[in-house]
Parts: sequence; C-alpha cells; structure tokens
Amino acid sequence: MHFPGKGNRDKDVKETILLIEDEKLMRITIEDALRNIGYEVLSFETGMGAMDALRDVSVNLVITDVMLPDIGGLTLLKQITGLYPETPIIVMTAFGTIQDAIDAIKTGAFDYITKPFSLDEFLLLVKRALDIKRLKEDNRSLRNNVQKCFSSTNIIGESEAMKMVFSLVDKVSLSESNILVSGESGTGKELIANMIHYHSHRKEKRLTKVNCAALPEGLIESELFGHEKGAFTGAIKKKPGRFEISHGGTIFLDEIGVLPHSTQAKLLRVLQERAFERVGGTETVNVDVRIIAATNIVLEEAVKKGAFREDLYYRLNVIPITLPPLRERREDIPHLINFFLKSYAGTSLSNVRFSKRAIEVLMDYEFPGNVRELQNIIERCVTLSTTDDIKRNDLPPFLLLKRDDRVGSSLSDITTEAEKKHIVRVLKMTKGKKTKAAEILGVSRKTLWEKIKAYEIGL
Repeated sequence: MHFPGKGNRDKDVKETILLIEDEKLMRITIEDALRNIGYEVLSFETGMGAMDALRDVSVNLVITDVMLPDIGGLTLLKQITGLYPETPIIVMTAFGTIQDAIDAIKTGAFDYITKPFSLDEFLLLVKRALDIKRLKEDNRSLRNNVQKCFSSTNIIGESEAMKMVFSLVDKVSLSESNILVSGESGTGKELIANMIHYHSHRKEKRLTKVNCAALPEGLIESELFGHEKGAFTGAIKKKPGRFEISHGGTIFLDEIGVLPHSTQAKLLRVLQERAFERVGGTETVNVDVRIIAATNIVLEEAVKKGAFREDLYYRLNVIPITLPPLRERREDIPHLINFFLKSYAGTSLSNVRFSKRAIEVLMDYEFPGNVRELQNIIERCVTLSTTDDIKRNDLPPFLLLKRDDRVGSSLSDITTEAEKKHIVRVLKMTKGKKTKAAEILGVSRKTLWEKIKAYEIGL
C-alpha cells in the first residue's frame, strides 16, 4: 500500500510525531503506519505522560484521542496549544459530534478526525498538517531574512546625512502616518520604503510597489483602483486594483508627481476616507492601506505651477524624508564600492578590488545617477575585468575626462553643468540609444527624456 507523504522530506531529518492513544491496538496500528513512511513516533497511553515528554523533546505534530484515562483530550489540547502554539494538533475520537469538532477547532486543533477512519485518509491529514507547518516556518524565516535585508545595517550609509535618515526611518516605521520620500533618481527611495514597511506593524501583509511613471495615463486609474467588467473596451472581467490587493499592508507609489489630476482627486479621497469605487462601478470599496509616496521632482514647485494638487501634497507629506544625492555624501562611496563588490561573491571574480587611484576617481565624480549609477559602474568594471585589481585606467572613459575649472560657479550651476555634460557623453557613447543610455545613467527612460528636453540636448 502507498501512503502519502513518503519521500517528501529530507531523508536525514525525520519529523517527530507525538501520539496519545489509550487503546493499545489502535495505538500500535497508527504507530506502525507512521513509522513505515519514515516518521519518528513517540507514543503514550496518558496525557500526563505525553506532557512530561514534551518538556524534554521537540515534536512536529501531536495526535491525541479525546477520551483519555487521566485527562480530557480538549483539556490536554488547551495545555499543549498554550505552551507550544506552533505545534499542530490532530484530535481523534470515536464519539464524533459536530460540537466536538467545533470545540476542538476553537481550542486550537489543526483538524479533527472521527473513528473509525481509513489509514490513507488519516495519513493524508498528517501530511497536510506537517506541510502547512513547514510552509509557515519557511514564511516566517523568509520574512525574518527580508526584514534583516532591509535593516539600516544593510543599507549602506556611514555619512551623517544618512544616519539622520536611518534615525528618522526607525522613528516613523511603527506609525501609521503617510510618508513622502524625495530625492534624485537613484538615491534609494525604494529601499527606504522597504525598510519602513518591513519594520512596521504591517510587515506580515503585502507591500505593493507602483511606478506611476511606467503606467499609461489611460490605465493609471484602473491599475490603482480596479475596474468592473465592461467599464471600457478590453475590460472583459472585474479586476481589483493595487489598493484593493494591498488591504492591510502598504502601497509604495513611486514618481507620484506624474499622476494626472483626475487620479490625484481619487487618491485624495482614499487618503481622506479610505474608500473608493472601481472604474465603471458604484460599489464603495473600503481599504486599510498605508501610503508611502516617492518623487524625484520638487512637489512644492509642481504645486505652484498647478501640476499637483496642494491638498494632496499636504496629505502625502505628513512625514517627509529627503535622501541626499551621492555627491553630498562622498564619504559613503568607498563603503558602497565594497558593498557592491561583495554582491559578486561566489563568482570567478569575487576577489576583485579597486585600486586607491580608481577609488579617488570615483570619489571625485558627480554621480548624476547617484547610487544606482555607481552600482552600474562597479558591475561593468567587474564584468569586464581580466585581473583581480581594477586600476584607474580600467574605469569607464567618461570618468577619466578632465573636470573643467568651475571656480566662481554656484553649486547648483556646477551640478547642472556636470549632469548635462555627462548625459551628452553617455548619449554619444550609446550612439543616441536612449534606453541604453538611461540604463547606464541609472534613471528611467522617461526621466532621461525630461532631462534631454530641459537641457535642450540635440540628438
């Protein structure tokens, strides 16, 4: 006979099941069936004997009869779930009633089975209980790892400016306030959103990320708020939006400044009332979602120009977090270089190091694409390197061009001029291919278009 569950576990690690059954024949039958498919089994006639054993051993599953000679099965169930809440319990009884089942489940049982039962049915139930326990453990481990990945110790920044950012993130993560993260492209706004979510009370729920600039204008509202069947051509069925699927969690709205006015109005209502209607619908959908918005433009200027609603801006900007550009925290560059090099550990070039002269060149560069551009440069150098030492002349050619004498210019002028010249150099290098240029610069294609237009760069 084939029993489900065989061969599904690590052969070197046997899962242990605690069996409590006072009827000898039933106990031996279940015990043999479980051992035949590879489980370790600890069996007891009494509840007190089982409780004594639980103090000394760790088990993966408890199976207990309701009628025991020394203690009621439901009383035992309460004691075990109180002490070991992560351990699933299957309750057996020959006196199965609906009320027994309800009481067992309410008390914390994983499931309930009535005697007599087939061994196939029973072993399927055992396998399902253990599978779900493993899945919960994996999810818990994954969430813990994700939380560690997005801790401030794993986002590189030793400068005073970044320490202030990390301190603010620690303070606001456990609040429910809306947050507006601002900063140039490539400064790490999405990483900050990750940090906030995974250190918040909502970390067990979904974090939904929406790049507003990547959504076609005609579909933004449908993507955010969903639509009903027949709402527009192509709407062949009802579809929930990003807000609806994020209920209980967090939604990250990147490049919020590009939202059209009609969508801004609907977003304002969500912020005020936590409610909206799907496109083409009349039913009100209520949501509990924390909003983290991000922008690489100055929203105050957009408000003055009438491009962004003032009331929406103040609703989003409850807690502002501003990320400094990399050129204003150059002391972080060596740390970032080491961090990105470590990301290649395990490859054939895991021992690659940058020379002192190469680091000096990088320290002197303006980085209009910020951290993302630095990461792209490191990846490029490591990929093309034929030795373990990357020297000054191994850096991309545009980094080695002489800097102009800018004495007397304002910091703003210097930054603008440097950014324009660098964009021109990269566009020449890519022969005008804007998608490739945007990738090298570490910005979106839309952002590159905006800068080309603003700087009046001819193509």
